[in-house]
Amino acid sequence: MHNKLAECQKTVKSKTPLVQAITNYVTINDCANILLAAGASPAMCEAADEAFEFSQFANALYLNIGTLTKEQELAMYLAIRGASLKDIPVVLDPVGCAAIPGRIGFIKKLQKFGSYTVIKGNLGEIKALAGLEARVRGVDSLEGSEDGLEVCLKLAHEMDCVVASTGKTDIITDGKRSCLVQNGTAMLTKITGAGCMAGALAAGFCGANSDSFMATVAALVTISLAGELAREAPNGQRPGTFKTQLFDQISLIDENLLQKRGRVIWL
Repeated sequence: MHNKLAECQKTVKSKTPLVQAITNYVTINDCANILLAAGASPAMCEAADEAFEFSQFANALYLNIGTLTKEQELAMYLAIRGASLKDIPVVLDPVGCAAIPGRIGFIKKLQKFGSYTVIKGNLGEIKALAGLEARVRGVDSLEGSEDGLEVCLKLAHEMDCVVASTGKTDIITDGKRSCLVQNGTAMLTKITGAGCMAGALAAGFCGANSDSFMATVAALVTISLAGELAREAPNGQRPGTFKTQLFDQISLIDENLLQKRGRVIWL
């Protein structure tokens, strides 16, 4: 299985997928840079009069509702419709939907215009989307992972897509195949945007690979392993250095590192 993850990563570098990202303003630059470091090509195209046309020649669409504005809402409706017409993968990052119920309504409205290939969020967000009570503090989840797989499977079946719950242990499932990613470091919680960057990477990997489940696993292993390597670098325990190192390590991860240090439990 690790060979397949390595193949997913190599395909990103060889194909340089174009990723349209309509994302939150806190992390827009981080998402663009993490895609570049992985070998993808970011396009932060969110103008309502361009989103529909652009989405039809992009290789993937990343939608992040962290700082949702009316302009972004309209652009997302148009972009997901364009992507749907061309069968382009769509990755949704439902930031804050557990804390702000109105966002769940928006996510459901989006489904009238297109479908999701991957939904990536923390466990609180995944629970909220699955119609379950979730414990959160703002955009952060306070949930344990005891029932995480069950919740992800429920949402994957309901939405007919890959569901990825990120946390100390990442849970990924498409309803039939499931796995746990155990790479990572607590330093990823000490910088803004780690989750957003993971979502953007998932879009990049899906844009280059036809198997969205394996692509999502490969993306999350890549950023989690890069976090470990960044933490091990000199001064990597300092947030500023760690963040810079994170981009560097993403660009350096190769097949050998994935084989040697990737920690994935296939269920």
